[in-house]
Amino acid sequence: MSDLINPGLVLLDRDLGESTESVIRALAATVHREGRASTAASLAADALAREAKNATGIPGGIGIPHCRSEAVTQATLVMARLAPAVDFGAKDGPADIVFFIAAPAGADQEHLKLLSKLARSLMKKPFVASLRAAQSPEEVVDIVDTALGLAPQPDDAAAAPTAATGTAATGSSAATGADGSAATGTGGAAAGAAVAGASGATAASNAGTQAPTGTHAPLTESATSTAPDDAGARGPRRLVAVTACPTGIAHTYMAADALANTAQEMGVDLQVETQGSSGATRLDPAVIGQAEAVIFATDVDVRERSRFAGLPYIASAVKRGIDEPREMIQEALEAADDPQAPKVTGDGGEISAAVTGSEGWGTRIRKAVMTGVSYMIPFVAAGGLLMAIAFMIADPVLVAQQADDILATTTLGNLGDVSLAMYLGAVLFKTGNLAISLLVPALAGYIAYGLADRPGIAPGFAAGLVANFMGAGFIGGIVGGLLAGICAYWLTLPRLPRWLGSLMPVVIIPLLATLFAGGLLFLLIGGPIAAFMTWLTSLLAGMSGASAVTLGAVLGLMMCSDLGGPINKVAYSFAVAGLGAATVTNTAPQEIMATVIAAGMVPPLGMALASTVLGRKYFSAAERENGKTSWLLGASFISEGAIPFAAADPLRVIPASMAGGVITGALTMAWGVTSAAPHGGIWILPVVDGRWGFVAAILAGTVVTAVLVTLFKRIGNVKKHVGEVPGVPQTQQTVEV
Repeated sequence: MSDLINPGLVLLDRDLGESTESVIRALAATVHREGRASTAASLAADALAREAKNATGIPGGIGIPHCRSEAVTQATLVMARLAPAVDFGAKDGPADIVFFIAAPAGADQEHLKLLSKLARSLMKKPFVASLRAAQSPEEVVDIVDTALGLAPQPDDAAAAPTAATGTAATGSSAATGADGSAATGTGGAAAGAAVAGASGATAASNAGTQAPTGTHAPLTESATSTAPDDAGARGPRRLVAVTACPTGIAHTYMAADALANTAQEMGVDLQVETQGSSGATRLDPAVIGQAEAVIFATDVDVRERSRFAGLPYIASAVKRGIDEPREMIQEALEAADDPQAPKVTGDGGEISAAVTGSEGWGTRIRKAVMTGVSYMIPFVAAGGLLMAIAFMIADPVLVAQQADDILATTTLGNLGDVSLAMYLGAVLFKTGNLAISLLVPALAGYIAYGLADRPGIAPGFAAGLVANFMGAGFIGGIVGGLLAGICAYWLTLPRLPRWLGSLMPVVIIPLLATLFAGGLLFLLIGGPIAAFMTWLTSLLAGMSGASAVTLGAVLGLMMCSDLGGPINKVAYSFAVAGLGAATVTNTAPQEIMATVIAAGMVPPLGMALASTVLGRKYFSAAERENGKTSWLLGASFISEGAIPFAAADPLRVIPASMAGGVITGALTMAWGVTSAAPHGGIWILPVVDGRWGFVAAILAGTVVTAVLVTLFKRIGNVKKHVGEVPGVPQTQQTVEV
């Protein structure tokens, strides 16, 4: 018997509630009851977090929730046959068969391969039919063990199956499963035949491959008969595909099998590379060279995507590979025949799967701007901290005004009448100032990269330099990066002769995209943007009293509204972009920076205070554990530390966080707190001017958030709901109430 499943982990014809969450919590409680998880609540929280990324329902009335979790002590499968069925997000309706795959955070390769193989088995209709027909938990365990190739083998390989055991015959003609192991069926004659038949079908589609790391759909005689009439003249259509999901246990392999099996039915030669947790075997370069197009069914970055350079491609989430394999294959064939279809660029690196033709331009632009912001932050962080240190070791006014003169007339060996502290301060200040001067070019360059991959970097940086020269600031950098990226992307679309195509990414695209973006900035839009930035800078510099407090409240509200999302990033980018304009006489940009940092610390700190001190009884065990971590995350200015709480209870957590952020932002601006550093949380206190006001504002917002979220939960009578799992006795649950 496999150590993955036992009769105690099989629930037949059970009512586990009407929602996905109730089913997952019940299954997690079953894992804990069998001694395979330290807490049911933590396991359920991890599984629900995975479910929130992508629904795990697949066609055929099947749900396959899964996760890796620190709470899991032993790799486990739980099978439930639900009555009534529950919607797991499949296109064809609710699921009555649910497999919960719970893997330890550090699961070994052998267990990951077995879990992946089980996921592949769920794509076979006979296997699922045998589960629906099973009469006992023991029979289900036998069926699963057989599918995993772990069932006991009979002494006589040629022995006929018996009615009592239903074991399928094995021998030279035995069907092989997805990993090449002999398939035997148990759990009743019908169930055994069903499993053997399913494995036999897979044998035809996977011959000659090393699953689960690769799947091949070669043409058979029957499959060829479904091909177009001219298939014999032009040969079989050849495609390659890559499948990958965040967990790398289930969807990766299920999508691979769905695509491969459907390709066989369509008469298409398709080979799939699975980039999953149980390993990945690269497609043979010769196979890629013969392919007409590539399918990316992925939720994560494609490893070494440049191997497919020049191939037309289609891309989507991995779940579409399970739900709509025929449509994806047809789209790939159409892309192969379309000279205007997008093609994989050949500039190397691991390109984000986010840039796909299946996304709308609004989504792509938003993601590109976020990419630019993420790459920009290190330039500002390094530069801002160096300038802050310079102000600590030398006179701030003198070092800011005289750094250029000091460095031009003195050296470390010839200081003249300049003190060592002043010279070192000038070195640090100028180095930091030059690093910050790259803020706008880096922002623009990596926005263009987010839209067009590497061909967009050079024109994006050039557009950013133009924006800097014209005084258009970070808004000019965003506009210039978008112009350069869109132009570079358009230039990658035409199918060109090889001699010309090789020049595109290194000569033609940078030349034309730079001319396009830079020309538009100089001739049309740079001037108006620069005028707006001048007005905005003057407005901020003149802010005082009530207007400054209002600005602080608005920034605090934005920082806490979506916990690291787009609104949060807009406020943060606004603060960071203006930091380079700060002077000794104009500290408004540094006040805005301090306000944004302080407000961004409030949500995780507020949740930590509420879940570990003020309102412990209103939070689950998993949330209390998350609360301990949130202390450090909040202190380090990582707003995302509050996301687990917001995901579980957004209507209480987010308003409470926003209220605390408003208080902190208003107080920080009212007290004139400044920060020359753009990140770091409590750890940048040495370079914060008005540090006690900074700390007091954070504490005030933290207390407001914690008190409000506790009060909201008390009003909503959350206590009695914490840890309740439908269908599971309360004595078996681990959540304290």
